[in-house]
Amino acid sequence: MRHCLSLVLSLTCLIRTEAAEFESLPTDSYFAVFKPLRAPAADGLWLRPGDRLAICGDSITEQKMYSRIIETYLAVCAPELGVEVRQFGWSGERAPGFLARMTNDVLRFGPTIATTCYGMNDHRYQPSTEEIRREYRASSEAVIRAFKAHGVRVIQGAPGTVGKMPHWVQEAKGTVTDLNLGLLELRNIDVTLAQQEQVGFADVYLPMLVGGYQAQQRWGTDYMITGKDGVHPDWAGQLVMAYAFLKALGLNGEIGTVTLDLESGTATTTAGHRVLSATAERIDLESARYPFCAAGPADQDGSIRSGMAVVPFNRELNRFVLRLEHPRAEQYRITWGEQSHVYPASALEAGVNLADDFQTNPFTAAFRRVDEAVARKQAYETRQIKELFHGPEGRTDLETTAQLTERVRQPLVAAIRGEFRPVSHTLHLKPE
Repeated sequence: MRHCLSLVLSLTCLIRTEAAEFESLPTDSYFAVFKPLRAPAADGLWLRPGDRLAICGDSITEQKMYSRIIETYLAVCAPELGVEVRQFGWSGERAPGFLARMTNDVLRFGPTIATTCYGMNDHRYQPSTEEIRREYRASSEAVIRAFKAHGVRVIQGAPGTVGKMPHWVQEAKGTVTDLNLGLLELRNIDVTLAQQEQVGFADVYLPMLVGGYQAQQRWGTDYMITGKDGVHPDWAGQLVMAYAFLKALGLNGEIGTVTLDLESGTATTTAGHRVLSATAERIDLESARYPFCAAGPADQDGSIRSGMAVVPFNRELNRFVLRLEHPRAEQYRITWGEQSHVYPASALEAGVNLADDFQTNPFTAAFRRVDEAVARKQAYETRQIKELFHGPEGRTDLETTAQLTERVRQPLVAAIRGEFRPVSHTLHLKPE
């Protein structure tokens, strides 16, 4: 009897240990075959003031979409950090290919922190094999160690998922589930490498897997978090990717909080914002920190706003909050720019996230100007590395090419700073 009890307790402990090793997934049978290792939790802010961030990856990075979201976010939502960003995406690249070029293309610019996102091409669009896993692990480990040897902090990014068999890959084989299980194997390798090497980890895979499936249940099978070709995400999927990296970088999402005491008619605000004047009916503000602005339909995979509905981006990374103290009415109409929303007094006492509720707001135009400047700079960075460093100019005289192209890039960097200016705006309150 005592032996049986001991056996039962041992089995119970084993089951609990195994359960603790894996991330929790929805109970839907679709997820039954997926066993994602539990990822290390983000440990505080990885970014430091004045960091130089290198965003490295394959064609998904070269799309300059998630990298653009990250850079624009850092420029306007966390300007106090003063982070400079470069993207180094290269279409078709695998981890061994990046390892071969990272000294020439990336380390020469002295990054202090880097994100990586490989695995999509490394898994070769076929079921996982020992050779694929061994090559990916060895190359990824070597990349991490090369960065660390140069004093670069690393966020190891997992690959995303596929939504269908890619039409352009002639050697593709297996089913979509086979491919996603293979990508999961590489994601699990990234988890173990992050733990082994004491670097950060960005889980791109899980929000793409879970969010993509749930989005199709909600909006139909035409919705593709992975993009219409099944591999290259459109804006919704790119927002999900950016969310994973920004969370891994340790950003806390506190854009600002404005508090109005309706009894005294006085307002206070947090760092990055200044109250110009206040009454019980309006607050005039000047802000040197923007919320992340995105408009668009929630049910379309080409919309950043849709990605915000797939992952808790606004709740966790984009909080610009209005709070009321001593409300006297049951509800209030809040007008910010050209839009209005009515809130119960209880919600306003707790605090409402204006960035979530007001798709278009007084920051929208200024935000767009900064984002467009980021897009122009990142477009040149692809040309700088792929066409000039690896073209006739670079093969003839790489050092001179590097110097000349940096002279072209610097005004593009300055243009981002030039477009980022404080925004004056007003919140109107009306009891209803």
